[in-house]
Amino acid sequence: MQYTLKKSLGQHFLTNENICKQIVAVLKERPENLQQVLEVGPGAGALTKYLLDLPIQQFKAVELDNEKVQYLQHQYPALSNAIIEGSILDVPVPFAGPFTMVGNFPYNISTQIVFRVLEWKEQIPVMIGMFQKEVAERIVSKPNTKVYGILSVLVQAFYEVEYLFDVPPESFNPPPKVMSGVIQLKRKDNPVAVRSEKALFTLVKAAFGQRRKMLRNPMKPFFDAAVLQEEIFTKRAEQLTVEDFAALTYRMA
Repeated sequence: MQYTLKKSLGQHFLTNENICKQIVAVLKERPENLQQVLEVGPGAGALTKYLLDLPIQQFKAVELDNEKVQYLQHQYPALSNAIIEGSILDVPVPFAGPFTMVGNFPYNISTQIVFRVLEWKEQIPVMIGMFQKEVAERIVSKPNTKVYGILSVLVQAFYEVEYLFDVPPESFNPPPKVMSGVIQLKRKDNPVAVRSEKALFTLVKAAFGQRRKMLRNPMKPFFDAAVLQEEIFTKRAEQLTVEDFAALTYRMA
């Protein structure tokens, strides 16, 4: 059974077996990772076939492309009732209880997938995902770097982040024009305390919306004039730590 590549879905199929084995090796490090596993964007099943060899208690995969769904079910009969056809951005949460998310994520929606993880974070203790390297670096970057931004702060407020390894373009068919990278998120036992998640999201998005300016400018709508005179507001967004942003949520007007 054949399948076609769909550029419109940002499809780049992983063909490097060693990369698949490396991802699986990380997944296997903790037995609790294997209770319930969701693969996002299995495509032609390069990673899926290795996942099916693991002692996973319950496995599901989310795939938008109907042609790939049929191909996977034909190639791997074990998947007959395990594929959710749809976009990870639209489907309801696939498991009751905690689950591990893993995948070679479609690059055209990879940032939105991260926000989906944050939305479901109470149920996702671990995520191992492949991204365009630039996006992966943004997620794991630290303050005072050019790529540190909204994604960095919001993810690191709730997860420990680790850049695992690079994936070169020739690992895919067709090869993307960019380098890729695999990262791991592990949910923090003690995430930073915030007044509310909504307050944190609002603050961080506003701060980085004018990242070249002193915080005093973009923060005007959220703080009293007296508070805005404090030294922290003379800094730029990229100079603040995750903890700085979290602490500021308690002082919003």
